[in-house]
Amino acid sequence: MTGGVRVQKVVLPGGGRTWTVLGSDHLPVGPIEQFLEYCRQRGYSPNTAKSYARALTLWWEYLAQAGLDWRTVGISELGGYPTWLRSGVPDGVAALRPGEQRFKESTVAQRFAALSAFYAFHDLVGDELASRLYQRVFAAPRGYVPLLEHVERRKGRARNVLAPRREGPRRPPILAPDQIEAIKAACATREAGAWVGSVRDRLFWGLLEDSGLRRGEALGLQHRDWHTGRGDTPYVEVVPREDSPDARVKGGRWRRVFISDATDRLYGEWLWMLCDLGADQAVEDFDASYVFVNYVREPLFSPMQPGAVDKLVARLRRKLRGVVPADWSAHWFRHTHATALLLAGRPLHVVSRRLGHGDVQTTLNYYGWVTEDAELRALADWKRFAAGWRVEA
Repeated sequence: MTGGVRVQKVVLPGGGRTWTVLGSDHLPVGPIEQFLEYCRQRGYSPNTAKSYARALTLWWEYLAQAGLDWRTVGISELGGYPTWLRSGVPDGVAALRPGEQRFKESTVAQRFAALSAFYAFHDLVGDELASRLYQRVFAAPRGYVPLLEHVERRKGRARNVLAPRREGPRRPPILAPDQIEAIKAACATREAGAWVGSVRDRLFWGLLEDSGLRRGEALGLQHRDWHTGRGDTPYVEVVPREDSPDARVKGGRWRRVFISDATDRLYGEWLWMLCDLGADQAVEDFDASYVFVNYVREPLFSPMQPGAVDKLVARLRRKLRGVVPADWSAHWFRHTHATALLLAGRPLHVVSRRLGHGDVQTTLNYYGWVTEDAELRALADWKRFAAGWRVEA
Protein backbone atom coordinates (compact mmCIF):
# COMPACT_ATOMS: atom_id res chain seq x y z
CA MET A 1 0.00 0.00 0.00
CA THR A 2 1.37 3.43 -0.95
CA GLY A 3 -0.35 6.70 -0.01
CA GLY A 4 -3.76 5.07 0.27
CA VAL A 5 -3.58 3.41 -3.16
CA ARG A 6 -2.39 -0.06 -4.08
CA VAL A 7 -2.10 -2.36 -7.06
CA GLN A 8 -4.62 -5.20 -7.06
CA LYS A 9 -4.52 -8.37 -9.11
CA VAL A 10 -7.85 -9.32 -10.72
CA VAL A 11 -8.68 -12.85 -11.91
CA LEU A 12 -11.10 -12.75 -14.83
CA PRO A 13 -13.98 -15.25 -15.32
CA GLY A 14 -12.13 -17.07 -18.10
CA GLY A 15 -9.09 -17.63 -15.89
CA GLY A 16 -7.07 -14.73 -17.25
CA ARG A 17 -5.63 -12.03 -15.06
CA THR A 18 -5.24 -8.29 -15.07
CA TRP A 19 -4.46 -5.52 -12.61
CA THR A 20 -6.21 -2.42 -11.30
CA VAL A 21 -5.47 0.30 -8.74
CA LEU A 22 -7.58 0.58 -5.58
CA GLY A 23 -7.97 3.75 -3.53
CA SER A 24 -8.30 4.18 0.22
CA ASP A 25 -12.02 3.31 -0.14
CA HIS A 26 -11.00 -0.07 -1.64
CA LEU A 27 -12.65 0.84 -4.93
CA PRO A 28 -10.87 1.21 -8.29
CA VAL A 29 -9.46 4.70 -8.87
CA GLY A 30 -11.77 5.97 -11.63
CA PRO A 31 -9.36 7.77 -14.02
CA ILE A 32 -6.80 4.95 -13.77
CA GLU A 33 -9.37 2.19 -14.21
CA GLN A 34 -10.79 3.90 -17.32
CA PHE A 35 -7.32 3.96 -18.84
CA LEU A 36 -6.55 0.34 -17.87
CA GLU A 37 -9.88 -0.83 -19.31
CA TYR A 38 -8.97 0.92 -22.56
CA CYS A 39 -5.67 -0.99 -22.55
CA ARG A 40 -7.52 -4.28 -22.01
CA GLN A 41 -9.90 -3.55 -24.87
CA ARG A 42 -6.92 -2.80 -27.09
CA GLY A 43 -5.49 -6.25 -26.29
CA TYR A 44 -2.51 -5.10 -24.21
CA SER A 45 -0.84 -7.93 -22.32
CA PRO A 46 -1.51 -8.45 -18.58
CA ASN A 47 2.12 -7.59 -17.89
CA THR A 48 1.67 -4.23 -19.61
CA ALA A 49 -1.44 -3.55 -17.52
CA LYS A 50 0.54 -4.48 -14.40
CA SER A 51 3.38 -2.13 -15.35
CA TYR A 52 0.94 0.74 -16.01
CA ALA A 53 -0.87 0.06 -12.73
CA ARG A 54 2.38 0.18 -10.76
CA ALA A 55 3.48 3.39 -12.46
CA LEU A 56 0.16 5.15 -11.89
CA THR A 57 0.08 4.03 -8.26
CA LEU A 58 3.37 5.86 -7.76
CA TRP A 59 1.99 8.90 -9.58
CA TRP A 60 -1.08 8.96 -7.30
CA GLU A 61 1.17 8.69 -4.24
CA TYR A 62 3.24 11.63 -5.47
CA LEU A 63 0.12 13.70 -6.05
CA ALA A 64 -1.22 12.87 -2.57
CA GLN A 65 2.03 13.86 -0.85
CA ALA A 66 2.13 17.17 -2.75
CA GLY A 67 -1.61 17.86 -2.40
CA LEU A 68 -2.12 18.04 -6.17
CA ASP A 69 -4.94 17.13 -8.54
CA TRP A 70 -4.07 14.87 -11.47
CA ARG A 71 -5.94 17.07 -13.97
CA THR A 72 -4.55 20.45 -12.89
CA VAL A 73 -0.99 19.59 -11.87
CA GLY A 74 1.51 22.19 -13.03
CA ILE A 75 4.52 21.66 -15.24
CA SER A 76 6.96 22.48 -12.43
CA GLU A 77 5.35 19.88 -10.13
CA LEU A 78 5.30 17.38 -12.96
CA GLY A 79 8.98 18.07 -13.56
CA GLY A 80 9.71 17.14 -9.95
CA TYR A 81 8.19 13.68 -10.36
CA PRO A 82 11.31 11.98 -11.83
CA THR A 83 13.37 13.40 -8.96
CA TRP A 84 10.86 12.02 -6.45
CA LEU A 85 10.98 8.62 -8.17
CA ARG A 86 14.75 8.56 -7.73
CA SER A 87 14.88 9.76 -4.12
CA GLY A 88 11.43 9.34 -2.56
CA VAL A 89 11.80 12.82 -1.06
CA PRO A 90 8.85 15.17 -1.77
CA ASP A 91 9.47 18.26 -3.85
CA GLY A 92 10.67 21.17 -1.73
CA VAL A 93 12.08 18.96 1.04
CA ALA A 94 15.85 18.82 1.42
CA ALA A 95 17.34 15.49 2.49
CA LEU A 96 19.94 15.69 5.29
CA ARG A 97 22.03 13.04 3.61
CA PRO A 98 21.81 11.59 0.11
CA GLY A 99 20.30 8.13 -0.01
CA GLU A 100 20.44 5.36 -2.53
CA GLN A 101 18.48 5.86 -5.73
CA ARG A 102 15.17 3.98 -5.51
CA PHE A 103 14.83 3.15 -9.20
CA LYS A 104 17.25 2.77 -12.07
CA GLU A 105 17.13 5.46 -14.74
CA SER A 106 15.54 3.04 -17.18
CA THR A 107 12.73 2.38 -14.66
CA VAL A 108 12.25 6.12 -14.06
CA ALA A 109 11.90 6.61 -17.82
CA GLN A 110 9.38 3.76 -18.06
CA ARG A 111 7.28 5.18 -15.20
CA PHE A 112 7.23 8.58 -16.89
CA ALA A 113 6.31 6.99 -20.23
CA ALA A 114 3.29 5.40 -18.51
CA LEU A 115 2.15 8.91 -17.57
CA SER A 116 2.35 9.93 -21.21
CA ALA A 117 0.10 7.01 -22.21
CA PHE A 118 -2.32 7.81 -19.36
CA TYR A 119 -2.70 11.46 -20.31
CA ALA A 120 -2.85 10.61 -24.02
CA PHE A 121 -5.90 8.47 -23.28
CA HIS A 122 -7.66 11.25 -21.38
CA ASP A 123 -6.78 13.64 -24.20
CA LEU A 124 -8.38 11.14 -26.59
CA VAL A 125 -11.64 10.96 -24.61
CA GLY A 126 -11.87 14.75 -24.43
CA ASP A 127 -11.00 15.66 -20.84
CA GLU A 128 -10.22 19.37 -21.29
CA LEU A 129 -7.88 19.91 -18.33
CA ALA A 130 -5.97 16.66 -18.82
CA SER A 131 -5.80 17.38 -22.55
CA ARG A 132 -4.27 20.79 -21.90
CA LEU A 133 -1.50 19.23 -19.80
CA TYR A 134 -0.93 16.48 -22.36
CA GLN A 135 -0.57 18.96 -25.24
CA ARG A 136 1.80 21.24 -23.28
CA VAL A 137 4.08 18.53 -21.88
CA PHE A 138 3.75 15.13 -23.50
CA ALA A 139 2.95 16.14 -27.10
CA ALA A 140 4.73 19.46 -27.46
CA PRO A 141 5.85 20.26 -31.04
CA ARG A 142 9.50 19.75 -31.83
CA GLY A 143 11.63 22.79 -32.47
CA TYR A 144 13.91 20.99 -34.91
CA VAL A 145 12.43 19.71 -38.14
CA PRO A 146 14.63 17.39 -40.23
CA LEU A 147 14.90 17.49 -44.00
CA LEU A 148 11.85 16.03 -45.82
CA GLU A 149 9.85 15.95 -42.57
CA HIS A 150 6.81 17.01 -44.58
CA VAL A 151 7.08 13.83 -46.63
CA GLU A 152 7.02 11.57 -43.57
CA ARG A 153 4.16 13.20 -41.61
CA ARG A 154 1.89 16.20 -42.00
CA LYS A 155 1.09 16.89 -38.35
CA GLY A 156 4.66 17.33 -37.21
CA ARG A 157 6.59 15.32 -34.68
CA ALA A 158 5.67 15.56 -30.98
CA ARG A 159 8.09 15.24 -28.09
CA ASN A 160 7.84 14.88 -24.33
CA VAL A 161 9.49 18.03 -22.92
CA LEU A 162 10.01 16.60 -19.40
CA ALA A 163 10.79 12.96 -20.11
CA PRO A 164 13.95 11.66 -18.40
CA ARG A 165 16.73 10.71 -20.74
CA ARG A 166 16.72 6.98 -21.39
CA GLU A 167 19.89 4.99 -20.96
CA GLY A 168 21.38 3.50 -24.07
CA PRO A 169 21.09 -0.26 -24.49
CA ARG A 170 23.61 -2.27 -22.53
CA ARG A 171 25.27 -5.49 -23.52
CA PRO A 172 22.74 -8.24 -22.89
CA PRO A 173 23.95 -10.86 -20.37
CA ILE A 174 24.79 -14.26 -21.80
CA LEU A 175 25.57 -17.76 -20.59
CA ALA A 176 28.65 -19.74 -21.54
CA PRO A 177 28.14 -23.11 -23.28
CA ASP A 178 29.26 -25.08 -20.22
CA GLN A 179 26.85 -23.10 -18.02
CA ILE A 180 23.93 -23.97 -20.30
CA GLU A 181 24.93 -27.63 -20.20
CA ALA A 182 25.09 -27.47 -16.40
CA ILE A 183 21.55 -26.05 -16.21
CA LYS A 184 20.17 -28.75 -18.49
CA ALA A 185 22.05 -31.52 -16.66
CA ALA A 186 20.71 -30.28 -13.32
CA CYS A 187 17.20 -30.93 -14.67
CA ALA A 188 17.67 -34.37 -16.23
CA THR A 189 20.43 -36.69 -17.40
CA ARG A 190 20.40 -39.90 -19.37
CA GLU A 191 21.70 -42.89 -17.40
CA ALA A 192 21.75 -46.51 -18.60
CA GLY A 193 19.50 -45.65 -21.53
CA ALA A 194 16.82 -43.91 -19.45
CA TRP A 195 16.19 -40.32 -18.40
CA VAL A 196 16.59 -39.45 -14.73
CA GLY A 197 14.99 -36.19 -13.58
CA SER A 198 12.56 -33.83 -15.27
CA VAL A 199 12.61 -34.25 -19.05
CA ARG A 200 10.08 -31.42 -19.28
CA ASP A 201 12.43 -28.94 -17.62
CA ARG A 202 15.42 -30.06 -19.69
CA LEU A 203 13.32 -29.73 -22.85
CA PHE A 204 12.27 -26.22 -21.83
CA TRP A 205 15.86 -25.00 -21.45
CA GLY A 206 16.98 -26.93 -24.53
CA LEU A 207 14.27 -25.28 -26.60
CA LEU A 208 15.20 -21.78 -25.38
CA GLU A 209 18.85 -22.48 -26.12
CA ASP A 210 18.03 -23.88 -29.54
CA SER A 211 15.45 -21.35 -30.73
CA GLY A 212 15.87 -18.06 -28.89
CA LEU A 213 12.15 -18.03 -28.00
CA ARG A 214 10.91 -15.80 -25.24
CA ARG A 215 9.69 -17.55 -22.09
CA GLY A 216 6.05 -16.77 -22.84
CA GLU A 217 6.38 -17.95 -26.43
CA ALA A 218 7.73 -21.31 -25.28
CA LEU A 219 5.01 -21.71 -22.65
CA GLY A 220 2.36 -20.89 -25.26
CA LEU A 221 3.42 -23.69 -27.62
CA GLN A 222 0.80 -26.34 -28.28
CA HIS A 223 1.51 -29.80 -29.68
CA ARG A 224 0.05 -28.78 -33.05
CA ASP A 225 2.68 -26.04 -33.22
CA TRP A 226 5.56 -28.53 -33.00
CA HIS A 227 6.41 -30.01 -36.40
CA THR A 228 8.75 -32.91 -35.82
CA GLY A 229 11.29 -33.84 -38.45
CA ARG A 230 10.42 -36.52 -41.01
CA GLY A 231 13.66 -36.46 -42.92
CA ASP A 232 13.51 -32.67 -43.08
CA THR A 233 14.29 -29.93 -40.56
CA PRO A 234 11.98 -29.82 -37.53
CA TYR A 235 10.48 -26.49 -36.52
CA VAL A 236 8.00 -24.85 -34.18
CA GLU A 237 5.37 -22.27 -35.02
CA VAL A 238 5.02 -19.23 -32.77
CA VAL A 239 1.29 -18.50 -32.96
CA PRO A 240 -0.41 -15.48 -31.30
CA ARG A 241 -3.47 -16.60 -29.33
CA GLU A 242 -5.91 -14.62 -27.23
CA ASP A 243 -6.79 -17.60 -25.02
CA SER A 244 -3.36 -17.80 -23.38
CA PRO A 245 -2.98 -14.49 -21.48
CA ASP A 246 0.00 -15.73 -19.44
CA ALA A 247 1.96 -16.90 -22.49
CA ARG A 248 1.52 -14.23 -25.12
CA VAL A 249 3.46 -13.67 -28.33
CA LYS A 250 5.02 -10.23 -28.11
CA GLY A 251 4.00 -8.06 -31.04
CA GLY A 252 1.32 -10.54 -32.11
CA ARG A 253 3.33 -11.79 -35.11
CA TRP A 254 3.41 -15.41 -36.32
CA ARG A 255 6.76 -16.90 -37.21
CA ARG A 256 8.39 -20.26 -37.85
CA VAL A 257 11.58 -21.19 -36.01
CA PHE A 258 13.70 -24.15 -37.07
CA ILE A 259 15.22 -26.25 -34.29
CA SER A 260 17.82 -28.99 -33.98
CA ASP A 261 17.26 -32.72 -34.27
CA ALA A 262 18.46 -33.18 -30.67
CA THR A 263 15.73 -30.91 -29.30
CA ASP A 264 13.17 -32.62 -31.54
CA ARG A 265 14.21 -36.05 -30.20
CA LEU A 266 13.88 -34.82 -26.62
CA TYR A 267 10.39 -33.56 -27.42
CA GLY A 268 9.56 -37.08 -28.61
CA GLU A 269 10.73 -38.48 -25.26
CA TRP A 270 8.54 -35.97 -23.42
CA LEU A 271 5.59 -36.82 -25.65
CA TRP A 272 5.84 -40.52 -24.80
CA MET A 273 6.11 -39.71 -21.11
CA LEU A 274 2.93 -37.63 -21.28
CA CYS A 275 1.12 -40.51 -22.97
CA ASP A 276 2.38 -42.93 -20.31
CA LEU A 277 0.92 -40.58 -17.70
CA GLY A 278 -2.43 -40.65 -19.53
CA ALA A 279 -2.41 -37.10 -20.89
CA ASP A 280 -3.70 -38.21 -24.29
CA GLN A 281 -6.77 -39.73 -22.56
CA ALA A 282 -7.33 -37.01 -19.97
CA VAL A 283 -7.16 -34.09 -22.38
CA GLU A 284 -10.06 -33.72 -24.80
CA ASP A 285 -8.00 -32.30 -27.69
CA PHE A 286 -4.38 -33.34 -27.19
CA ASP A 287 -3.12 -31.51 -30.29
CA ALA A 288 -4.49 -28.24 -28.90
CA SER A 289 -3.03 -28.85 -25.43
CA TYR A 290 0.18 -27.20 -24.29
CA VAL A 291 3.61 -28.74 -24.63
CA PHE A 292 4.78 -27.60 -21.20
CA VAL A 293 2.26 -28.68 -18.59
CA ASN A 294 2.06 -29.60 -14.93
CA TYR A 295 2.50 -33.36 -14.54
CA VAL A 296 3.16 -33.73 -10.81
CA ARG A 297 0.50 -31.73 -8.94
CA GLU A 298 -3.16 -30.97 -9.54
CA PRO A 299 -4.56 -29.83 -11.80
CA LEU A 300 -2.72 -32.35 -13.94
CA PHE A 301 -1.79 -31.38 -17.50
CA SER A 302 -2.70 -27.72 -16.94
CA PRO A 303 -0.42 -25.19 -18.69
CA MET A 304 2.88 -24.44 -17.01
CA GLN A 305 2.77 -20.89 -15.62
CA PRO A 306 5.50 -18.20 -15.75
CA GLY A 307 5.65 -18.37 -11.96
CA ALA A 308 6.63 -22.03 -12.18
CA VAL A 309 9.56 -21.07 -14.40
CA ASP A 310 10.63 -18.44 -11.87
CA LYS A 311 10.56 -21.07 -9.10
CA LEU A 312 12.55 -23.46 -11.29
CA VAL A 313 15.16 -20.75 -11.92
CA ALA A 314 15.39 -20.08 -8.18
CA ARG A 315 15.96 -23.78 -7.45
CA LEU A 316 18.62 -24.06 -10.14
CA ARG A 317 20.38 -20.92 -8.90
CA ARG A 318 20.71 -22.52 -5.47
CA LYS A 319 21.75 -25.89 -6.85
CA LEU A 320 24.33 -24.43 -9.24
CA ARG A 321 25.68 -21.67 -6.99
CA GLY A 322 29.19 -20.81 -8.14
CA VAL A 323 28.68 -22.55 -11.50
CA VAL A 324 26.27 -20.13 -13.17
CA PRO A 325 25.73 -16.37 -12.64
CA ALA A 326 23.69 -15.69 -9.51
CA ASP A 327 21.18 -13.48 -11.32
CA TRP A 328 20.62 -15.44 -14.53
CA SER A 329 17.07 -15.75 -15.86
CA ALA A 330 15.24 -17.51 -18.67
CA HIS A 331 15.72 -14.49 -20.94
CA TRP A 332 19.50 -14.98 -20.84
CA PHE A 333 19.01 -17.98 -23.12
CA ARG A 334 17.52 -15.68 -25.76
CA HIS A 335 20.42 -13.25 -25.48
CA THR A 336 22.88 -16.13 -25.68
CA HIS A 337 21.19 -17.58 -28.76
CA ALA A 338 21.27 -14.27 -30.63
CA THR A 339 24.87 -13.57 -29.63
CA ALA A 340 26.06 -17.02 -30.67
CA LEU A 341 24.37 -16.81 -34.07
CA LEU A 342 25.90 -13.42 -34.82
CA LEU A 343 29.33 -14.59 -33.70
CA ALA A 344 28.86 -17.58 -36.01
CA GLY A 345 28.44 -15.16 -38.92
CA ARG A 346 24.67 -15.31 -39.43
CA PRO A 347 23.27 -12.19 -41.16
CA LEU A 348 21.68 -9.64 -38.86
CA HIS A 349 18.33 -9.65 -40.68
CA VAL A 350 18.08 -13.46 -40.36
CA VAL A 351 18.71 -13.31 -36.61
CA SER A 352 16.19 -10.45 -36.28
CA ARG A 353 13.49 -12.46 -38.05
CA ARG A 354 14.27 -15.54 -35.97
CA LEU A 355 13.94 -13.57 -32.74
CA GLY A 356 10.64 -12.04 -33.86
CA HIS A 357 11.81 -8.44 -33.65
CA GLY A 358 9.49 -5.98 -35.37
CA ASP A 359 12.45 -4.00 -36.72
CA VAL A 360 16.00 -5.05 -37.50
CA GLN A 361 17.10 -1.87 -35.71
CA THR A 362 15.96 -3.45 -32.44
CA THR A 363 18.33 -6.34 -33.04
CA LEU A 364 21.12 -3.94 -33.94
CA ASN A 365 20.54 -1.87 -30.79
CA TYR A 366 20.85 -4.93 -28.57
CA TYR A 367 23.49 -6.96 -30.36
CA GLY A 368 25.38 -4.52 -32.58
CA TRP A 369 28.37 -4.78 -30.26
CA VAL A 370 28.83 -8.45 -31.18
CA THR A 371 30.32 -7.78 -34.60
CA GLU A 372 32.76 -5.31 -33.06
CA ASP A 373 34.00 -7.59 -30.30
CA ALA A 374 36.60 -9.77 -31.98
CA GLU A 375 38.12 -10.68 -28.62
CA LEU A 376 35.02 -12.56 -27.49
CA ARG A 377 34.92 -14.39 -30.80
CA ALA A 378 38.46 -15.65 -30.17
CA LEU A 379 37.77 -16.72 -26.57
CA ALA A 380 34.95 -19.17 -27.22
CA ASP A 381 34.24 -21.76 -29.86
CA TRP A 382 30.86 -20.25 -30.67
CA LYS A 383 30.77 -21.58 -34.22
CA ARG A 384 30.89 -25.15 -32.96
CA PHE A 385 28.32 -24.36 -30.25
CA ALA A 386 25.85 -22.88 -32.74
CA ALA A 387 26.45 -25.41 -35.51
CA GLY A 388 23.32 -27.40 -34.69
CA TRP A 389 21.00 -24.40 -34.58
CA ARG A 390 18.96 -24.42 -37.76
CA VAL A 391 18.30 -21.03 -39.29
CA GLU A 392 17.44 -21.62 -42.93
CA ALA A 393 14.89 -24.02 -44.34
